[in-house]
Amino acid sequence: MNHVEFPGFGWSFDLYSTAFSIGSFEIKWYGLLIASGFLLAVVYAMLMCKKMNINRSKLLDTIIVGLVAGIIGARLYYVIFYPGDKFIKDPISILYIHEGGLGIYGGIIGALLVGGLFAKFRKQNVFAILDIGVLGFLIGQAIGRWGNFVNQEAFGGPTSLPWGMVSENTLAVSPDSPVHPCFFYESMWCVLGFILLHIFTTKFRQYDGQTFLLYLVWYGTGRFFIEALRTDSLYVPYLPIKVSQLVAVVTVLAGVILLIIFRNRRVLAGCGLKQVMAQNAERVAAMDPAATFEGARKKEKQENPQEGQAACTPEHQEAPAAEQQEKEAGPPLSKTEAQTGEIKETKTPIEVDNRAIHNVIDNASAEKTREQQEKKQEKGEEQHGGDH
Repeated sequence: MNHVEFPGFGWSFDLYSTAFSIGSFEIKWYGLLIASGFLLAVVYAMLMCKKMNINRSKLLDTIIVGLVAGIIGARLYYVIFYPGDKFIKDPISILYIHEGGLGIYGGIIGALLVGGLFAKFRKQNVFAILDIGVLGFLIGQAIGRWGNFVNQEAFGGPTSLPWGMVSENTLAVSPDSPVHPCFFYESMWCVLGFILLHIFTTKFRQYDGQTFLLYLVWYGTGRFFIEALRTDSLYVPYLPIKVSQLVAVVTVLAGVILLIIFRNRRVLAGCGLKQVMAQNAERVAAMDPAATFEGARKKEKQENPQEGQAACTPEHQEAPAAEQQEKEAGPPLSKTEAQTGEIKETKTPIEVDNRAIHNVIDNASAEKTREQQEKKQEKGEEQHGGDH
């Protein structure tokens, strides 16, 4: 139990690290909050799949692989930069994750690296997935930081601000003054970042991967200044430099440089700036004329719902040749119609076969190629005859 006070607000309460128990097994608030943040991030990613034009099933596989890699990366990051020889003397303790000791930057690097490679292997749009992934990171980080509050860790140095915090753990660092609640600063920074980047992604994004680069700049900037306040940071071996601040500087510089390099890029697979989405749609239509026809047919069906009730023949179901000709010829004429030559108007909808359109395009291209080859052959024979 941790007794926590906020003297400036007159708040005082006790925090219990255990949320509930199942027999002798205790569920800690720290793990529960991190799991909640992860699940909420997954729900958000699933809801965004349609807007981002991403396959949900494949994305879920990528998330699971990224989660495992993230946990391993977070633990390795902490172990590598941990001061002292604790893990050298007792290597098995590296596996004791339940005792704490995860580096968020290591988790992000592991999840992005391994998850990105897996997405590439599954032939997914890696940059679009990175855009969704970092938005999920912001959700998870915003909620997970409250686990640090329950454990009374990740706080800063002395402060006279009204929201200064006091507990048994902070008194060991600052016995005469409240300290900065750094966990709260980072949580709110992530909440604000999520709101801004979500709006940007759905309304102003101009290319896949742009949100990811902005995340690097946003989170790195906030983490650099928040880390400067903390008293429990990991340091670069033999140097008076905080690891997280060094990584923050690198990520911000990398993000800014890449944003400048790709400033003229305009390739979107999903939602974003409307003008860019329209340009991409026109580009796809120019590459696939049948897609334009299909889009026009769908639009016509929406404008005329009664006519659209009769479904067109699916591309994967080909009618036999005789049956197809019989459909095209229509119903047989009655005896009276055959004698008078009068045909009653029918309301049978015209069925469109997209495969037939592709065949026409392919045949036209083949015929044109054949004509060009014949002309070249005739020209070659004339030149050959002239030589003789």
